[in-house]
Amino acid sequence: MDFELNEQQNMLKTMARDFLSRECTKVKVRELEKNEKGYDPDMWSKMVELGWLGLIFPEQYAGTGADFLDLVILMEEMGRNITPGPFFSTVALCAIPIMKFGNTQQKARYLTSIAEGKSIWTLAVAERSGGYESSDLNCVANYNGEDFIINGEKMFVPHAHVADYFLVVCNTGEGKTSNGGLSVFVVKAKSRGVKTEIIPTIAGDGQCRVRFKNVKVSKRDVLGKINNGRKVVDFIMQRAAVLKCAEVAGACQAVLEMTNVYAKERIQFDKPIGSFMVIQHKLVDMLTDVEGLQYLVYHAAWLLSTGAKADVQVSIAKAKANEVYQRACIDSIKIHGAIGFTIDHDLGCYFRRVKAAEFILGDTNLHLEKIASGLGL
Repeated sequence: MDFELNEQQNMLKTMARDFLSRECTKVKVRELEKNEKGYDPDMWSKMVELGWLGLIFPEQYAGTGADFLDLVILMEEMGRNITPGPFFSTVALCAIPIMKFGNTQQKARYLTSIAEGKSIWTLAVAERSGGYESSDLNCVANYNGEDFIINGEKMFVPHAHVADYFLVVCNTGEGKTSNGGLSVFVVKAKSRGVKTEIIPTIAGDGQCRVRFKNVKVSKRDVLGKINNGRKVVDFIMQRAAVLKCAEVAGACQAVLEMTNVYAKERIQFDKPIGSFMVIQHKLVDMLTDVEGLQYLVYHAAWLLSTGAKADVQVSIAKAKANEVYQRACIDSIKIHGAIGFTIDHDLGCYFRRVKAAEFILGDTNLHLEKIASGLGL
């Protein structure tokens, strides 16, 4: 296990940081929080030109053939800049499972479209309970002999209002079980019977409620196999959780850096506040938190990239990310004083995303339970 970045990965990291610092300023981030689309189509097109949408796709699907660790590095840099938009929902939540479970026709059609920037995707799985188990999901897809008919409601579907396609997780089994009875469908966002509504959030991150009323989908639109959706959901949960943790780790690094700079520049009692022990201790705690989180993220990502079992390591990283992001932002606000809490301060952009990041792909309690289960408790 070697966490040293190779030459290509360092180039990707540098290129991503330069591009995002230039194209995605905090002024733009604040503007996009209030923008109905929630992303900048011009910046999206440039990301397509850079090959980011198809970064880990095989070349036959207009990709660049990079690996999962490269995508982790890119997500980390996006987190540093809290880059708004449907990149995570399109690539992490949808493209990766299509690569794994899609048939030849689905991969050729959908992955190429994503890589070329022709379609935006999102995953519709959680409902009012917020859980991810089969017993938590009431959205059903009934087979009528020719098509499946979807009825139900999904909550907190990211960027559904600008998506072209959904991956929708539905109950298709006889009754609800903890491990089976789920299927995943590709659904066109403009399908008859689909209604999307934006949910206002403090982060302005494009969360939506999506209702499905007698939505017709073909047998050809099943991702993987019928009643084998649990396997697909678990696959998504692991890979996407690690990528979300990488995004959080990048954000925490940015918060630490801006707070360290502020502590050296802010003068109180004729000396920088960074010279006071209480400030030093907070910054040291932030540093150990951030460094520890990055290690956990890279460890989990490395295990997944090698095909090793990583259930516990993924949950450790996600539980840690939830806590570290919150602690880092709160301690940073304390060091900055009242100005750190304002909408106009860059730190406020990060803080507004703390709670949103915590609940995406499982909160701390859910992952602590998974860790306990992995310990045989």
